[in-house]
Amino acid sequence: HILDRLTKAEEFERFLHKNYVGQKRFGLEGGETLIPALDTLLENGPSLGVHEIVLGMAHRGRLNVLANILRKSYAYIFHEFSENFIPDTLHGDGDVKYHLGFEANLRNSRQEHIRLFLAANPSHLEAVNPVVEGRARARQRILNDTENRRKVLPVLIHGDAAFAGQGIVSEVLNFSQLPGYRTGGTIHFVINNQIGFTTDPSEARSSLYCTDVAKMIEAPIFHVNGDDPQAVVRAMDLALEYRQQFAKDVVIDMLCYRRHGHNESDEPAFTQPTLYQKIKDHPSVCEIYAKKLVQEAVLTEQEVGEIREKRQNALQRFYDEERALQARGERPQPAKDEALRQYQPDYAFDDVTTQV
Repeated sequence: HILDRLTKAEEFERFLHKNYVGQKRFGLEGGETLIPALDTLLENGPSLGVHEIVLGMAHRGRLNVLANILRKSYAYIFHEFSENFIPDTLHGDGDVKYHLGFEANLRNSRQEHIRLFLAANPSHLEAVNPVVEGRARARQRILNDTENRRKVLPVLIHGDAAFAGQGIVSEVLNFSQLPGYRTGGTIHFVINNQIGFTTDPSEARSSLYCTDVAKMIEAPIFHVNGDDPQAVVRAMDLALEYRQQFAKDVVIDMLCYRRHGHNESDEPAFTQPTLYQKIKDHPSVCEIYAKKLVQEAVLTEQEVGEIREKRQNALQRFYDEERALQARGERPQPAKDEALRQYQPDYAFDDVTTQV
């Protein structure tokens, strides 16, 4: 299941990179383990009392989260990349695809319902953080959950440079335990790709870890290797259980890397030549994990290939669908009409989302 989530994430980024050359997408390559980590919240959240999740994040990996967690239509995402796409003005005239929000009603593999909100974020950094907390608190009031605050889970996905460098992060942490602001604890997930645009950590902060600012509220911090998906999933499990038990913030610092430049149109080797020579020669997390599963006889090479082929075929099918609609002067829908669709953990290619 974890390998399938990783394959979905990796193939999605590769497909965009191949078919939309030079377009900005702020890809997740190097940090694909975010997808199985978030998937864990969908699988295990309802059994621990979570009815809704309010997500907030910057631009890095947002398209992947929209497609593979909230199940926004692949065809519609491809349509947003096309040159003739004119964004609707609902979220602000001219806003870009990696800033948009979404909403989804899903079921996990145990047939448990869960509702997801991804907040729109017009900033390239983390202006959305307090918006997520306020939205989560409002949802808790709507669900009559103001005493325990366990039904609605706020989740913030951070960049390492932003977590250490943006004042808004420490401000939101500072408010987290106040009666007028608390939301029952937030799960903070840091995509720590060890670079901020072109800045090394040694030139960006004085502390050892980017997450040291979270020590101000004595939040537990898990430092975990992004190339070890099972460890990341386990850390997310622990974070979820801790939050539900103690109603406090918890932080996961996933150490990974950024395979391409900041927005795929710049060359990172100009500013970090040594680092990017190592990244160039480093296998993807999907390749590392697939090799591990084959060595442990969990899967065969053929089964690994079948998973990848199924994901590639699905992307191509939605791409062809979008091109056919474009040729007829039509455009795909962001989601199907059903307000609630089955969330399939295995080979779910159909769209199962509703847009805000």
